[in-house]
Amino acid sequence: MAFETRKPISTFLTFSGKAEAAMDFYVGLFGEDAKTFGKTYIGESDRGETGKLLNGTFDIRGQSFMVMDMEAEYATPFSWATSILVQCEEEVEFDRLFAAFSDGGSVMMGPIELPPFKKVTWVTDKFGVTWQLVW
Repeated sequence: MAFETRKPISTFLTFSGKAEAAMDFYVGLFGEDAKTFGKTYIGESDRGETGKLLNGTFDIRGQSFMVMDMEAEYATPFSWATSILVQCEEEVEFDRLFAAFSDGGSVMMGPIELPPFKKVTWVTDKFGVTWQLVW
């Protein structure tokens, strides 16, 4: 798989067996604002679990992401010390994203009003990735 060359910096997320599910969830959640570029799977001669995602690339609102599955003994858990910030244009978008990310995840803060924003939240999704939503 070739790297997406039009973007010099990508967010790279490493999972332990859930990379494809996470990627599909994020792309589906952001709809027309997201695009899948490609998926490559771990083969029988590759290191890792055959059939899991070796590399996946996608884009949300112009931000490039890459994901992969790593063997459980080497994968490290995500931490809220790193998060993905999404600036929502409308309250309905904020509410929809918050509902999706908090379903099966955990809410760390909010939603609360925190000027200059009307709503702010910090939420870790069901895959362990932390998101900050602002509106």
